[in-house]
Amino acid sequence: MPDDTDLTPQDATPAAEGSEDVTSEAPAPEMAAAAEPSTAIETDQTSASATGRSTTDGGHEALIQLALTDLQNRRNALQQEIEVLSQRKQALEQEMTASFAGQSDAIARKVKGFQDYLGGALQGLVQSVETMELVVQPMVVQPSPLDSEAAANADDTVAPTDGTAPAVADTFRPDEALIRANITRFLEQPDFYAEPWKLRRSLDSSDTAMLEDWFFNQGGRGAQASRGNRPRNVLVGAALIAVIGELYGDQFQTLVLAGRPERLGEWRRGLQDALGLGREDFGPSSGIVLFERGDALVERADRLEERGEVPLILIDAGERFVDIPVLQFPLWLAFAAGPGETDDDDDDLL
Repeated sequence: MPDDTDLTPQDATPAAEGSEDVTSEAPAPEMAAAAEPSTAIETDQTSASATGRSTTDGGHEALIQLALTDLQNRRNALQQEIEVLSQRKQALEQEMTASFAGQSDAIARKVKGFQDYLGGALQGLVQSVETMELVVQPMVVQPSPLDSEAAANADDTVAPTDGTAPAVADTFRPDEALIRANITRFLEQPDFYAEPWKLRRSLDSSDTAMLEDWFFNQGGRGAQASRGNRPRNVLVGAALIAVIGELYGDQFQTLVLAGRPERLGEWRRGLQDALGLGREDFGPSSGIVLFERGDALVERADRLEERGEVPLILIDAGERFVDIPVLQFPLWLAFAAGPGETDDDDDDLL
């Protein structure tokens, strides 16, 4: 018995130890089994999170793609509008170039001509006011010097038996040599330093032939074909003034009828350049007077004849009609506009 009592504790000890080992090792499978569901749950949560993120990213990409598409459409629309505006801008520029640039030179010439004419007119008005006579003088009508000369020649010659009057073309026959000498000199080189009232430019043979026809065939009264443009007509008029100045000295005055200020401005500038004149040579009390209306010119010419002076009347090619009283005076030259001249275009621009 004592041996069994002793053996029991001894045998029990290993058993207890063995049970402790079994107990300590047994929970490992249970813990592993418990760990597996936890891992699965974590995996599901991770996949769910990844799925949510992918869905969110896909939505963001769709919104970005939609915004980009909208911006691209707007960009295309703006480019189309820009192209349309560019085409309209080019069309407007072409229209402005075609409609305005061609007329700018004509407008500038009109403004310059009116400025020159207005300055000369104001200066002439001041001079006329200074010399105005406050007491009305009695009017004395005197015959034209050319009429007196023709009457004297008629008294000296025997009247023809057939009753025919002397030809008008014979008016300048006594001064034919002097006139032809001056006209021939106009064909030479221009004298830019000639005295005032002398022609400082040169003419061609057609211009001198026209002057000879006016002097010796028309007797100083008639119309001649325009030389093609107003500056050329002004040059021929200046040559005529120079010749008449040699014949009559200071006993004549040139009256220019042009009808519009810009045309009178061209006459003023052309005569100043061709004859070496200044502003003081244009005005009621000077050598050249510019007129827009025929009735005013007739009134001035009548006053000149009353004082025993000779009016030389030059009529611009732009005048479509000439008053009949203008044609009664002994010296007048009218330039007849040709079919290629553009005087009518000046009227349309105003």
